[in-house]
Amino acid sequence: KTKYSKLVFRKSDTVPEELHQTVQESFLTLRKHNCLFQDLVRIKGKDFLTPVSRILIGNPGCTYKYLNTRLFTVPWPTEGYDIKYCSPQIHDACKALMRLNDYLHIEAVKALQGQNLFETKEIKDTSVIDREQSFATSLTEQRSVPKDQSSVCVPEDDRCLKNRTSYNLTLLNYMDPLQMLYLKQEPYFGMGNMAVSWHHDENLVERSTVAVYSYSCEDSAVEKSSEEELQGRDPAVWHVGLKVAWDIETPGLAIPLHQGDIYLMLDDLNMTHQHCVLAGLSPRFSSTHRVADSSRGTLEYILGQCELALQNLQTDSDSMALSLESLDAAVVKQVEEIHNEVEFEWLRQFWFQGKRYLKCTDWWLKPMAKLEEFWRKMEIMTSLVLSEVRKEQQIEEQRNETISCLLVLLKERQKLRKEWTAR
Repeated sequence: KTKYSKLVFRKSDTVPEELHQTVQESFLTLRKHNCLFQDLVRIKGKDFLTPVSRILIGNPGCTYKYLNTRLFTVPWPTEGYDIKYCSPQIHDACKALMRLNDYLHIEAVKALQGQNLFETKEIKDTSVIDREQSFATSLTEQRSVPKDQSSVCVPEDDRCLKNRTSYNLTLLNYMDPLQMLYLKQEPYFGMGNMAVSWHHDENLVERSTVAVYSYSCEDSAVEKSSEEELQGRDPAVWHVGLKVAWDIETPGLAIPLHQGDIYLMLDDLNMTHQHCVLAGLSPRFSSTHRVADSSRGTLEYILGQCELALQNLQTDSDSMALSLESLDAAVVKQVEEIHNEVEFEWLRQFWFQGKRYLKCTDWWLKPMAKLEEFWRKMEIMTSLVLSEVRKEQQIEEQRNETISCLLVLLKERQKLRKEWTAR
């Protein structure tokens, strides 16, 4: 109640049966169509293949980055978008996960409203106790205590709650522990085999809720094992582990997860605590719904950046010759930074791993073709800058400033191209 008050657990029988059925069918459909992939992630300069297979499903044009790997959403069927799926079954699977997303959003808003009411009540109760203990204080001071303290906890408006629970994507995970050659042991509390080590979820809107739907394909062996008397956690059953970040003195928590159970990590719990996934014996799916920080991670954002950069490129109406509007160092720097961002955060990330999503939909191909077209123009812009700074009529001070800022970005580009070629 004190250390883990922002964790909310819902047993499967609280969720509509029809939703369970469509969501669980969608998991099996995506596995059947080989739409779940291990990611190649980069940690401390080395590449590792994740033990968990994943797919990102969410708002069209949304991406999610973790461990230096950008995932591109398979878009769920969103009104106003022309999305072609490789099969009707994949369309239905994405639609079911969008319905789950809507359901979890409503549940998260309710949970946060309940938490706010509880905190407000606690503050009021504390105020009453303080007033009773401070009987010697003046009547005026007594009256000011509850007023001052209640202003500390201002109830959040609905808009703020919705912003922190409006999930724009879900990262679907699948793992079969029997296919794993090696599973780490949980190091602090003796919780057993870990499928996913202790971590915080990355790249999320601050204080946003994470909602997880769990589906372990339990069989009779697991049921039999769970009936036996065991000390500690049942190793046949999947669990979510939780601990206070950078604290192994406070006891950790291991909560069993059965078919269709849900848990919510409210408010700042994802930052103040770490969580892990403790492996059971049977294969397990989870749908982890997040409010990804989309400030630099949407198609709309990067297309806007490209348009900003290309404002510095002009075409002669007669000769169609290309030239630069400005050679100002700040303008050149901005254009070349966007040039690098398009190449290394989008194009290379997509063609390195993103093309596997063609098993689900070709939605990303047109936007990527557009980004490649912009990138080619930015390559021409780099050549034009180099041509201009070679000309003798350039003012030396301005030329040196332009060369200095350009050189840093070109070195960075060369280094990253070598890294990506090696990968």
